[in-house]
Amino acid sequence: MVLKQYYLGCLAHASYLVGDAASSTAIIVDPQRDVQQYLDDAEKFGLQIRHVFLTHFHADFVAGHLELRDRCGATIHLGSRAQAEYAFVGMEDGATLDFPDLRLQVLHTPGHTIESISILLFDLQKSQADPFAVLTGDTLFIGDVGRPDLRVSLGWTADELGAHLYESIHNKLLRLPDEVLVYPAHGAGSLCGKQLSSDTVSSLGDQRRLNYALQPMSREEFIRLVTADQPDAPPYFTYDAILNTRERATLDKNLEQVLHPIDLDEILRIREAGAQILDVRAAAGYARGHLEGSINIGLSGQYATWAGTLLDRDRPIVIIAEPRREHEAALRLGRIGFDHVRGYLRGGMEALAGRPDLVVPTERISPQTMAEELVSADAPLLVDVRSPGEWAARHIEGSVNVPLNRLQERIAEIPHNRRIAVHCAGGYRSSIAASLLHRYGITDLVEMAGGLAAWDAASLSLIPARNQKFARLDLELECPKPENPAGGARSGLVTAPDI
Repeated sequence: MVLKQYYLGCLAHASYLVGDAASSTAIIVDPQRDVQQYLDDAEKFGLQIRHVFLTHFHADFVAGHLELRDRCGATIHLGSRAQAEYAFVGMEDGATLDFPDLRLQVLHTPGHTIESISILLFDLQKSQADPFAVLTGDTLFIGDVGRPDLRVSLGWTADELGAHLYESIHNKLLRLPDEVLVYPAHGAGSLCGKQLSSDTVSSLGDQRRLNYALQPMSREEFIRLVTADQPDAPPYFTYDAILNTRERATLDKNLEQVLHPIDLDEILRIREAGAQILDVRAAAGYARGHLEGSINIGLSGQYATWAGTLLDRDRPIVIIAEPRREHEAALRLGRIGFDHVRGYLRGGMEALAGRPDLVVPTERISPQTMAEELVSADAPLLVDVRSPGEWAARHIEGSVNVPLNRLQERIAEIPHNRRIAVHCAGGYRSSIAASLLHRYGITDLVEMAGGLAAWDAASLSLIPARNQKFARLDLELECPKPENPAGGARSGLVTAPDI
């Protein structure tokens, strides 16, 4: 048996290649939309990809099931309660796929979604009766369970799905042996739960002891616990969940259409017509100078999630990137189904070298200078764009919390007649916020370079949490690189590098 985990840090997404060498068969579970890595590894292992499973219709990314179907003829498998436009095999509870040395058995585990399944893996050379591992999708995470509130707009209440989740956990997954390894579809940084671990594999026994949601409690207590204090779901989540049920263009075909250069004059014209100009450079480069009216969401962070949160799906996107990074910028938008890219600025910022009238900077100051300004007679209003939990845990005295994902809807709260200072944890979100504030006409603006990390490094004071039992900390600066407690040593597990 072959089992390889792929972890895409910037979406906190885990996918899997499961292989049976005896029959030269590979099965891909919850693939990302760019599928070449699975094709390459299947060839390396001497396998053919014949099957692809979705544990459910993912909300935070567009899966690569149609890409694998079209590239290698793989059969798509879903839970039997799923409905989709494309042809698929609906797997009943307990149904199996059997190979000489491998068996996959489907468990219906609704709760995160109604069609959610988990997949038991049996290494038949070791045991015919006991599974080696379970791929739990978004039903059971390391340290958490899947949130049951993401299907409200599709007709399911959080309480209804929470009751299903309780039954799935207690009557299906917790009946498995402690030795079974748990491989989920997400890790820390995902918004599909509130307390996910950075570990990407665990034993069921460890989860039984350590996972707060698996402790003994009534169904009612469980529902209250797992529905409380969930982070805001980005608006693209419902869009992606529906898109995963539909026949659509594959990623390769879309990239062929959208990856072409556009001259500056044409970009200015379509900007006036309502196009969104997306500058994907790092915050420091953006601050030195950028096209007026552009939005900065850097490739160095959780780029796709923030793009899906802040950009409009109904208006075309034009990319400004460093040379040779345009493909990455468009591909990562494609991973969340944002296929409405019009193209990219030919030559990047060099195209603006002769047009200083179109280029504006963002003023950035050090934490020490910020501290001095905050005690001056005309102190700026300090806007902290971190999440409410982060702000409650600790913050700079006098700051007001306007989370980045709420900034545009609360823009009327930001005064135009006063100097505004903005910061976050490390500088990624504050650069996004500064670009948005500029677009709304707030130009007497300064950004604190380096965020609270730089403030801490300068030994400046913070107001700590008071009676704060728990605060969720959003991952910010880079795609998270998870620790793997299995270390690649357990029964054939190989972990792919972050992409």
